Amino acid sequence: MSLHRTRRQNLKVRWALPALVSVAVLAVGCSKPVPPGTGPLPLQPVGEIALPGNGSRFDYESLDPERGLLFIAHLGASEVIELDIHTRQVVRTIPNIAQVHGVLVVPELRRVYATATGDNQLVVLDEDTGADLARGPTGSYPDGIAYDPKRGAVWTTNESGGSESVLDAATAAVRGTVDLGGDVGNVAYDPVADQILVAVQGRDDLAAIDPQILTITRRLPMPGCRGAHGLALDPVARLAFVACENNATLITVDLNGWQPTGAASVGAGPDVLAYDQGAHRLYVAAESGTLTVFDQQDRHLAEIGSGHLADNAHVVMVDPGTHRSYYPVPSGADGRPALLEQGPAP
Repeated sequence: MSLHRTRRQNLKVRWALPALVSVAVLAVGCSKPVPPGTGPLPLQPVGEIALPGNGSRFDYESLDPERGLLFIAHLGASEVIELDIHTRQVVRTIPNIAQVHGVLVVPELRRVYATATGDNQLVVLDEDTGADLARGPTGSYPDGIAYDPKRGAVWTTNESGGSESVLDAATAAVRGTVDLGGDVGNVAYDPVADQILVAVQGRDDLAAIDPQILTITRRLPMPGCRGAHGLALDPVARLAFVACENNATLITVDLNGWQPTGAASVGAGPDVLAYDQGAHRLYVAAESGTLTVFDQQDRHLAEIGSGHLADNAHVVMVDPGTHRSYYPVPSGADGRPALLEQGPAP
C-alpha cells in the first residue's frame, strides 16, 4: 500500500514533508519553481471565533457571502458547523455526516452539500434549517465537491476510487460516473468554457470533462508536479491553479492555451486553495501551517508573502466582500478549536 493511500485512509493526515524544489522543466519552456520569498504575510489578525466540539481535524469550508453563513467540515467529529461571520456566532452543528470532508453551499438553491467519506455518500442539507434532505451514493472516499448550475448537478471527487460521481442537486440521484484513471484531487466547474476540471493526483495531470456527455475531452500532463491535489480557478483571466502536495509546488495553467505557464514553491503539504476574484489574490494553505499568498497581475502570479500562520491551518476561505480570510484550527489561543479571522494588511 502506498504512502499516499495510507494518508487518505487515515483521514488525510499528511506527513510534514519538507518543501522540495522540482528540477523537472515543465512543458512549453516553463521554468522550475520559483523559491518562496521572505516577505511577511500581507495580513493582520482580526480575531478568533470559538468553535464547538473537540480538537480533531477540520477540512473544507464554504461561504454564502450574502447571508454571511460559513459552513465548516469538522471531519474528526463527523459534523458540519454553521457559523454567522457577521454576528461571529455559531448557528448550529449538523451531526451524523461520517468523516465529512467536502462542504459546498449553493446560495441560489439554499442547499449545502457535504461528502460523508465514512459512508461514501453525498449529503444534501437545507441551508436554512440544517435538515438532512437527501443522500446519494458516491465512489470510494468522496472528498471535494463542485456544482454545475447549468445542469443542476453536483460532482464529488472520489479520491481513492479514482473517479467523479455526478449526482442530481435536488434529489442526490446518481446521474453518472467518470473514471479518471488514478487517485483524484479536487474538482471545479469552469463557467466560461462550460467544463469540469479535475486535478488527477494519481497521474499528475489536469483533466477537462464535458459535463453534458460525461467524457474526458483532454488532459494536461504536469511533469513538475507530484501529487496534484488542490485546485482553484480564475475563470475570468482563464487560469487554473494546481497545488502539488508531495513536492510543495504550485502550478499555474493557461486555460486558453491549455499549457502550464509558471511554477512556485509553497508550504509543505499544500492542501486547500482560495481565490479572491475581486482582489485577484490567491491563498495557498498547507498542512505544515504555512500560508502563501499571491497576487495575479497580467495573468501571472507574484508571491507577496509566506509564513507560518498556525499549526494545522491547512484550510482557507475568503469573503469576496470584505476580503477577509478564515482558517479553522483545532487549537486557538486558548487551546480550544477556533476560527482564525485575518484581514488584508493596510
